[in-house]
Amino acid sequence: MNILFFLTPKAEVACVDADSTLRQTLEKLENSGFAALPIINRQGRYIGTISEGDLLWFVKHHADLNLLDAEDILLNEVPRRKDNQAVSVNEDMDSLFEKVYNQNFVPVTDDDGVFIGIVTRKDIMHHILKQVKMNV
Repeated sequence: MNILFFLTPKAEVACVDADSTLRQTLEKLENSGFAALPIINRQGRYIGTISEGDLLWFVKHHADLNLLDAEDILLNEVPRRKDNQAVSVNEDMDSLFEKVYNQNFVPVTDDDGVFIGIVTRKDIMHHILKQVKMNV
């Protein structure tokens, strides 16, 4: 089994462009229904993760901020607490499992470092549960 078995392809993943504004990021996060999203640059590379918490702390420290102002603030001005660690598509399953243990999703990159999708903790847990049920 390899990482591609669990992969949710980029086309099905809600992502944020690295050159997005704060407002665009807030709206993308709200519409996605997720608590964190991968950030992808213009070359298609994964550069980090933006979370609701990151945005909340930024807004807290900018109490006078409104949505109109948020259109002029770039995402790279928002400090990120923690980026999800990525795996290469060619890494072994142990590396994937170690990362997904501490992250809700693991970004996956190809041989050139280009983002190709994510593996979620939920998908791995679902697979394990199915295997357990088959062996009972």
